[in-house]
Amino acid sequence: MDRILVSASTGAMNSVLGKLANLMGEEFAKLKNLRKEVKFVSDELASMKDALEGLSYLDELDPQTKRWRDIVREMSYDIEEIIDDFMQNIGGTDKSDGFVSSTIRRLKTLRSRHRIARQIEDVKKLVLETSARRQRYKIDTSSSSNVAIDPRVASLYENAANLVGVEEPTNELINLLRDGEKKLKVVSIVGFGGLGKTTLASVVHGKLKGEVSSCTAFVLVSQKPDIPKLLRGLLSQLGVEPSIHACESHLIDMLREHLKNERYLIIIDDIWDVSAWDIIKCAFPENYLGSRVITTTRIQVVAKACCFHGHDHILEMKPLNDKDSRRLFFGRIFGSEEACPRHLRDVSVQILKKCGGLPLAIVTISSMLASEDSIQKERWEHVRSCLGSLKNLTLEGVRQILNLSYRDLPLHLKTCLLYLGMYPEDYIISRYDLERQWMAEGFVGKDYGQDCVKVASNYFNELVNRSLIQPVKFDGRGSVTKCKIHDMMLDLILLKSTEENFFTIVDDPRTITGLDYKIRRLSVHLDSLSNNQAILPRNISMSHVRSVMFFGSSESTPDLVEFKLLRVLFINLHRATVDLSGLSKLYQLRYLRISRFCLYQLPTQIRALQHLQTLDMERYSNIPSDILSKKIPSDIVHLPYLMHLNVGSELFDGIGKMKSLRHLCAFDLAVNTMDNIKNIGELTNLRYLFISCGPHLDDTERRMDVLRSSLGKLRNLEDLIVSMRGCIDGLMPLSPPPTPYQLERFVMFRNCWFSRIPSWIGELRNLGELRLQVCELLNDGVGILSELPVLVHLDMDIRRAVDKMIVICAGRGTFPALKRLSLQISSMTYLDFQAGVMPKLQRLEVMHNMNGSDQNGASPAGIEHLLALEELSAAIGCEGATEPTKRSTESALRSAINMHPSHPRVTIRFFRRNLKFFPE
Repeated sequence: MDRILVSASTGAMNSVLGKLANLMGEEFAKLKNLRKEVKFVSDELASMKDALEGLSYLDELDPQTKRWRDIVREMSYDIEEIIDDFMQNIGGTDKSDGFVSSTIRRLKTLRSRHRIARQIEDVKKLVLETSARRQRYKIDTSSSSNVAIDPRVASLYENAANLVGVEEPTNELINLLRDGEKKLKVVSIVGFGGLGKTTLASVVHGKLKGEVSSCTAFVLVSQKPDIPKLLRGLLSQLGVEPSIHACESHLIDMLREHLKNERYLIIIDDIWDVSAWDIIKCAFPENYLGSRVITTTRIQVVAKACCFHGHDHILEMKPLNDKDSRRLFFGRIFGSEEACPRHLRDVSVQILKKCGGLPLAIVTISSMLASEDSIQKERWEHVRSCLGSLKNLTLEGVRQILNLSYRDLPLHLKTCLLYLGMYPEDYIISRYDLERQWMAEGFVGKDYGQDCVKVASNYFNELVNRSLIQPVKFDGRGSVTKCKIHDMMLDLILLKSTEENFFTIVDDPRTITGLDYKIRRLSVHLDSLSNNQAILPRNISMSHVRSVMFFGSSESTPDLVEFKLLRVLFINLHRATVDLSGLSKLYQLRYLRISRFCLYQLPTQIRALQHLQTLDMERYSNIPSDILSKKIPSDIVHLPYLMHLNVGSELFDGIGKMKSLRHLCAFDLAVNTMDNIKNIGELTNLRYLFISCGPHLDDTERRMDVLRSSLGKLRNLEDLIVSMRGCIDGLMPLSPPPTPYQLERFVMFRNCWFSRIPSWIGELRNLGELRLQVCELLNDGVGILSELPVLVHLDMDIRRAVDKMIVICAGRGTFPALKRLSLQISSMTYLDFQAGVMPKLQRLEVMHNMNGSDQNGASPAGIEHLLALEELSAAIGCEGATEPTKRSTESALRSAINMHPSHPRVTIRFFRRNLKFFPE
């Protein structure tokens, strides 16, 4: 894995070491004195980096050590700024000129050699001073041996009768274990810390241990487990006392020997990484006696690794629902909810909301309230307030659990998680914004051949899997696209950020006067009252800021020239006038996003932004076009690292030169030249493409022909979004491509359609989400779609069904992966689901307008054959329909659902006017 360049723990140390390595490269070796000095500095910094990484795993630091850590981290940023500034001054940032060769040419001048000599000497002085401070104060960077008391231990001794919300997962887990299978089975319980994994495992252990005689054991795994000690604990619980000198392999052999003829039940609680499990699992022999192992973990990857024989026997813990949360909370304090005084009802709901269904949080807080003045409203309001900040020591139990989850994270995920604190409370965060900001900051490195974009996506998914961020919105494939931070986790993030000096939040510009540290990351939260004052005070330097975000309302933004070393600029202000005149001075800028509610005008040239990766400048339809720049600077094609581009529909000539582009939104056929349409096919790195088309043109057919040829070359395209007008049958090649398309998502806006299902859709073997309109649906069209192997979400608007019947049968295919089906159709009676189809369909949505065929009530046929169905949703336009007709339609739908063995949920909505589906 390539080094993460920047992290909260080590600052810019890895980035600096990489840049110093360039200065010691083969070409620079000719400058012998320079190379010697650089090597000395590099060696010292490498030692300091190792020390910083060691300190990051310690819970508490003494003041001197903490101060030294902060100084080293800040020094790394300062050194990087010196190097970057030098490279910029000698012209070493233009990729097209060749970094090393151009730098060497300039270093041959006496003036340049003197300049870098002085700057390297400045760096050396910084390093020597910091190193001397470490020696002078005898700062210890070794690991601490202090071990906190594990709060999970108490849950092992909780009376099962007093537990809340465990009955359903207990039955589910027992059913997984009691399946009659003779092979060894491992079932993994996975979920966020504090959800009750240990409690559940303990309850099930208690219920089942009688079935396996005395051959049971329950061991806790620490974050950094002592494996030999753990194995000895297992042997001891099984009645075998091993020698204290026995090595790891001998202990495993003893366990296997003891268990080989036994039916055993072993619980391995709270595994933190796969490598620990890879050793522990060797102790469990496969003896075909129906033995079972239960593991618990917070991490999905670990849960999957624990499963044997390629089967994923995973039980995901969920937060308590509202009913169980109330039962647990009020039961601890008053015995029941009914006994809660009326004046405490509202504040209790607010407290419970902050707990987020986390059993440990609810237990800790309710126990605290029960032990003090439990009916004093002021006390409850104080607790509610403390939950917002987590500064009250009486909440240490909740804080400890959250802190434990944070401490478990590897350094790169800690950094990525902390960065979310830059966003305001309850802000809905786009995963794509977040991932691109991580890349721009240097938090993401390449991993085993994967590019940074893929690695950033993996980081985001891991934070979701660890339940550290909350999913808010999903795409049709089930991937999280929007997220937020739970209040209690955000408070922990803000606390950690303060300890690490990671970022600064400003609600009132006047509050950042007199700071005694350099601001590296700045998040400015404004309200309407801020409009009459400067966003930032003029007596504070912004020259060291790497990321800046603006949220809220303001009439203007500060002069960008103040932010000399900026890497991330995110502006989400309502109707602010953004001054971009100094944009080209930000030579380190990698990410620029301006929300659609802002007024701005791009400079005529932006070629100086040689590191720019993301340019995202949405357009708002209500803002007059003459206020916005009418054309993107033509020299944008010379930005070598630009990957994500969203600048509206008006582009520029020479787009084929932008080989690094992965995301392009939106490309308008009507305003782009024929050469640009042709050159789209040269962007072979494109993963996402949004195509639009303005007013009707005389040469639309010719343009579509060129576009079809270009699309046929985009073998790596994953997302294709189309917003055109009329029939677009000519969109894709008529014959299958020699190399299969990688398309995973194909979405058509409702102003365009196919005459029928194109045969080429059947070639999209990776397609997970499909939204389209079709004039008529033939049975062969149903067959084409039914064979798509990974199609999860299908949304289809059908103008006309041939023979007024859509029979979905297990013929050519069964829609094997489909989970959500949304249909807009003229009548529900046209649908006929036959046995064996859509085995995984969970949600069926049908939208139609009532007509003569519905007068006696109507519903799709064969709903009972959709065995996985959980919900049926119907939206019905009933303009001119009578109340008896509506009641008859509803009754028919409910009768059809009642025939289903699982009785799915039903949602039926009637609209007074007919619904508009297919474009006229």
